Amino acid sequence: MNFLAHAYLSGEDSQVMTGNFIGDFVKGKKYETYPKLMQKGILLHRGIDEYTDGHPVVGQSKDRLRAKYRHYSSVIVDVVYDHLLAANWHKYHDKSLGEFTQQLYFEIDSMKNELPDRFQNIFRYMKRDNWLYQYSKIEGIEQALNGMSMRTKFDSKMDEAIHDIKANYVPFLLEFQEFMPDVIAFSKQWQEEYE
Repeated sequence: MNFLAHAYLSGEDSQVMTGNFIGDFVKGKKYETYPKLMQKGILLHRGIDEYTDGHPVVGQSKDRLRAKYRHYSSVIVDVVYDHLLAANWHKYHDKSLGEFTQQLYFEIDSMKNELPDRFQNIFRYMKRDNWLYQYSKIEGIEQALNGMSMRTKFDSKMDEAIHDIKANYVPFLLEFQEFMPDVIAFSKQWQEEYE
């Protein structure tokens, strides 16, 4: 799952959501330096990633891309699933996508002094260009994949992935629709059991 899905799966607490949102930028035990609810969000992020990586339906999506994109197939699937969530947002949330993303940016902005520098650099552009809302459009994820391709050390070919996404859009959509209820249930249960 990518940024939008992690935010969505956090529930209503803004600190949990912020922790979940920045999870990829907090390594090892550094999460312990954050406030308790942000720690919960960071650990939730890790739980969601582990659950997603082991889910057989997500595995089908990755397998479709693996021959060409190798380990970058999981990154591409994360972006595809964020697109499918954004494009079908009305099925998952009462607030509009525009309202949700603006509120999320506001909440993160209010805590930005506590957030990792590397995240703050990306967040500035994310907010300015409204990445999360742009994910609802094919052009938005094409831009995201092109940007990621430029930042990888190796030839990821992610800048070519939009062609494979378009060609396999329906299978990706069906897999996403099968996976979402599972990851929603997992996230709710994880939070209920967290102490």
